[in-house]
Amino acid sequence: MKYYILTYGCQMNKSDSERITTILEKNGYKKASKLQEADLIIINACSVRQSAVDRVYGKIHQIKKLYPKIKIFLTGCLLNKDKNKLRKKVDLMFEIKDLPFLFREIERPNNQINQSYFEIPPKFSTYPVAYIPIMTGCNNYCTYCVVPYTRGPEISRSPEKIIKEVKTALEHGYKEIWLLGQNVNSYKYKIKSEKSKVTNFPQLLKLVNDIPGNFWIRFTSSHPKDFSDELIEVMSRGQKITPYLNLPVQSGDNEILRKMNRPYTIKDYKKIIKKIRRRIPDITLSTDIIVGFPGESKKQFENTLKLVKEIKFDMAYIAEYSPRPGTAAAQLGDNVSSQEKQRRREILEKTLEKIALERNKRFLDQEIKVLVQKQKKDILTGKSEHYKTVKIQFPTKKSFVGKFIEVKVKKISPWGLKGELIKN
Repeated sequence: MKYYILTYGCQMNKSDSERITTILEKNGYKKASKLQEADLIIINACSVRQSAVDRVYGKIHQIKKLYPKIKIFLTGCLLNKDKNKLRKKVDLMFEIKDLPFLFREIERPNNQINQSYFEIPPKFSTYPVAYIPIMTGCNNYCTYCVVPYTRGPEISRSPEKIIKEVKTALEHGYKEIWLLGQNVNSYKYKIKSEKSKVTNFPQLLKLVNDIPGNFWIRFTSSHPKDFSDELIEVMSRGQKITPYLNLPVQSGDNEILRKMNRPYTIKDYKKIIKKIRRRIPDITLSTDIIVGFPGESKKQFENTLKLVKEIKFDMAYIAEYSPRPGTAAAQLGDNVSSQEKQRRREILEKTLEKIALERNKRFLDQEIKVLVQKQKKDILTGKSEHYKTVKIQFPTKKSFVGKFIEVKVKKISPWGLKGELIKN
């Protein structure tokens, strides 16, 4: 029996698929090199945006039409309304948390799998980068977001199990560790027998940093309301913690933030950024922004544009607002036209392009450390400590994937660097 996994969505979904792989292979399945060769296809879906759900609908229809004998199992982040519509179109729908019992309950009643979901060892598949979930779920209920409804409330893993998984990845040669959570810096693990003993995110980050070895640490996604002085201090001192941070602001206007149920003001956000840059002057900052949120006026959008110019982000992930049924924002009405949303997104993108190019000038003619992630013909592609994409032309038959190399930057662009190999 052969399987094929289709993964949509964020790094957390990618990590979930690595655990799905483990369960499939423990039950005798082997990976198919092509979708059409599979006996079973598992779709790990995302419903954060309607367009993502539409892609899943379309893919299921395509598979059923072209390969009617292939079984389709569906899981992932799905709202109940989407589950109800899709349930009859697939052979089985299951929750990620029920993964350990998938074959015991559905196909092989005698199979004895009694691990919890997080205890399933992942089959890491994104070498040399490993994604390690430290928690799942979210308690924030931002009015535009479905995550609390699809993944439930926050549940943090024990530090010991996280450390064990990180060490396993390092033993397999992985060189970049991403700590994942829907709200990663709200991580908090309490030992039931010792109610007074709590491990928070800065303490966990320090524990990971103290693991012996030559590797980098990154984390996502953070929430401004939980970004403590303690976390900034740990980041500034951690030798393996890279000088890169994604800190979603979502909007540069206080009234829109209030409508989004984001419990901070722009003054609060700027204060955090000021503290971070004081302790880590060379940090690379990226953010998330939604344009066209219900009721967002042109003046309110201008406030976002003003913030982007003031903070000088290296990068921003910009989304045009789309209503998701079941969220509070869906009740507000989608009253900004698609043309206006596109206009605002394009203005932000052009502004960011200029800022990013200016920010990247600091790397020109500098020697930087790069982790090679891809190698095709004579082009090595990797990431710098500052999370900049770096391309190096270097004709060689030797594989550099998974290796740290020293590079001298010779050219810059808004979204990347080009350099020469100076040491290997």
